[in-house]
Amino acid sequence: MPEILFRYQRVEPTTWAYLSSLLMLALYFKFSRFWSVRNLDLVILILLSPALLLVKYGLENAAVADSAAIIEHVGYIWLFSVSGCLLLRLLLDASMVRRPLLDPNLSVGGLTFLGISLCVFLMANVVTGMPSADDVAASQQAAQLQNLEASQAQLNTLKTHGPGFPLIFLLPQISTHSLLGRDAQNVEDVPDAPVRSVRLVHVVTSQAMAILSQLAIVVGMTLVGLRHFENVKAGIAAATLYLLLPYTAMWTGSVTHAVPGALLVWAVVAYRRPLIAGAMIGLAFGTIYYPLFLLPFWISFYWRRGLWRFLSGFAAMVAVLVITLAFTTSDVGMFLACLQQMFGIQFPVAENLRGAWQFWNEVYRYPILAAFIALSLSFTLWPAQKNLATLISCSAALMLGTQFWYAHSGGLALAWYLPLLLLTVFRPNLEDRVALAVVK
Repeated sequence: MPEILFRYQRVEPTTWAYLSSLLMLALYFKFSRFWSVRNLDLVILILLSPALLLVKYGLENAAVADSAAIIEHVGYIWLFSVSGCLLLRLLLDASMVRRPLLDPNLSVGGLTFLGISLCVFLMANVVTGMPSADDVAASQQAAQLQNLEASQAQLNTLKTHGPGFPLIFLLPQISTHSLLGRDAQNVEDVPDAPVRSVRLVHVVTSQAMAILSQLAIVVGMTLVGLRHFENVKAGIAAATLYLLLPYTAMWTGSVTHAVPGALLVWAVVAYRRPLIAGAMIGLAFGTIYYPLFLLPFWISFYWRRGLWRFLSGFAAMVAVLVITLAFTTSDVGMFLACLQQMFGIQFPVAENLRGAWQFWNEVYRYPILAAFIALSLSFTLWPAQKNLATLISCSAALMLGTQFWYAHSGGLALAWYLPLLLLTVFRPNLEDRVALAVVK
């Protein structure tokens, strides 16, 4: 960026948290209706920022500051507290029948200009920044699968990423190989990389996937507002708020966060086409298997119309992933290991926990996991009327619920539910958007 914009300096996360919070209040706070749910939503979203800053400080200074671990721990406690408030808000959304139109304090043109500008700067930060070792590892696994190779690192990361995840990198991997060549130079400053350097093609592939995923989230949210809310301003407002959040600026380049979030948003975009929606949920499940817990609710939504098409789309996508694994894994053992991870056939991980659970006893994860499974199954009966509003809010609630027991990022994968949460905040009354009336 300094080569393009004279003396440009990347905004620090703390500074951006202050600036974006003030900008969000100016754009979305309803000063004429102080005691409104919209204002409460905005305050809770802003309260995420201090928690993320504390966690990020702890992660970046773990090796140099003695207090980093304590600060990170406090950040996770704060994050889980705010996440609990958001979960309660999503569960209560089904009972909020009255949805007064509360437009942002800016025109559609202004919001569009701001959103495009934010996209440009965030994507520029991805290009000029460096992906994490986890994101680069996914691209490396894609290259190994393409060459029918297996490595111990790949076997180890099966406990972190679903086996479908590296396969999504195959097409970008081919294109970046074509542009950079197979003998492209190495990069030696990838944070936390297990080896001294990684190939440039893997870094570029990870950056490309991050940019495409974030763009897919923004475009998908806008289309939901245009096609399903019949209010393009609501969709643009939700997408712009997503780009304004400090979380998006801090973890713009995190592919493990953005790819599942993008697929879930596009499942909502295609909800009138059960076959496509099922395929999106199936691909999200193959990417990182936690969307599997969405199935009970989505099945109950399509129960009266579109159920078999939804299940066919889901099964067809999972079958494609399984067949692809059969042709890309090096041996039967690797193939079975991938299938085991894809379908979650294992006990909850109890070793080498990351995120919040590195500070807490893993025994407490089990009752949380049991409560989460009960919540997932309960959505088959509640809410009694399944419409587009409950489809969005309950899907966001389930993906938010995974953050309380997810062992590998400890609540940091906010992109899994934030786009759906923001669509819930800006949605109109959608009681008439039931499967029987809208499914084609």
